[in-house]
Amino acid sequence: LLLAVFLIPNLYGSAMAHLSVALFRAQSSSNRLWDSARIRAYGRTLNIAFPAPEAVLRIPKVNIEVPVLEGTDDLTLNRAAGHVAGTALPGHTGNIAITGHRDGFFRGLKDLTPGDVIQLDAPGHTDRYTVRSIRIVSPSDTSVLAPTQESTLTLITCYPFYFIGAAPQRYIVQASLIAPSQLASSTATYPSG
Repeated sequence: LLLAVFLIPNLYGSAMAHLSVALFRAQSSSNRLWDSARIRAYGRTLNIAFPAPEAVLRIPKVNIEVPVLEGTDDLTLNRAAGHVAGTALPGHTGNIAITGHRDGFFRGLKDLTPGDVIQLDAPGHTDRYTVRSIRIVSPSDTSVLAPTQESTLTLITCYPFYFIGAAPQRYIVQASLIAPSQLASSTATYPSG
């Protein structure tokens, strides 16, 4: 009887954890790439109240759609992508830096290529960026956070993507704002004939 009292809750908890991981992965094609520990960390944040997001980051090519919250602490990054303090705010000119976990929301960054489009929706404002460079730097290289005169979006995650333990490098995606006239010409439709 004592053994049953101990085993039943543990087995039930383990089964429910596996079911939660499976359900989360089934909800979205982008979630299937998440590490199971990251999914559990995300689940633990669901009962915590967060302020309204500063923006929503959308990258259709790699199925990323994630709210952007202020901060880069673990709790924030388990729930969303984080805006790096001291960089330009979404919707403003300058270098907007956003970070996310490589085994969670930002896993899909590995499939981006120069020229891909990234959308950043801030309240009352939508900006589209085109990826101009992807590079790998050391964690001490903070030059990617430097202010810029032009509107730049910098996405940061750890690298390598499937490294076990604390990843030794950072994967940097930098994108330039698509001017409204460029956006209009790139989305124009032409009559057939």
